Amino acid sequence: MSTPAEFAPGVLGYGAPIGLQLARHIAAAAEREALTHGWPMVIAVADSGGNLVLLHKLDEAALGSVEVAIRKASTAAQFKRSTKGFEETLATGGAALRLLSMHNAILLEGGVPLVHDGKVIGAIGVSGMHPTQDGKVALAGAAALA
Repeated sequence: MSTPAEFAPGVLGYGAPIGLQLARHIAAAAEREALTHGWPMVIAVADSGGNLVLLHKLDEAALGSVEVAIRKASTAAQFKRSTKGFEETLATGGAALRLLSMHNAILLEGGVPLVHDGKVIGAIGVSGMHPTQDGKVALAGAAALA
């Protein structure tokens, strides 16, 4: 049977889904980054199928950010890419506006896939501040995987 890598070198596959212990470690790193800046955030970690493993809401985080963080994590896991890429593509306008028809994706920065041994094992999604700040906190969480 052919693997995706045979068709397109560098395409990420899916690995075993992230467990709760590692999800806690990643969320803790994201929380430290958020607290450093005084940003009330919601941090979600999803498994490789985009299913919620952990949800962490800091005090005073906007309640609306809960669903956004979950959707960012799910989008990054299911599409195996950062949600920042969707946001940047959408900003180009024109034919990229077709992205708006995707009902299963959120197109804002703050979702980052978690990659271990070249495979997506999950994703982190962060919401609560400006998307660039959400992205910074998500990247801090993802960096804890290394």
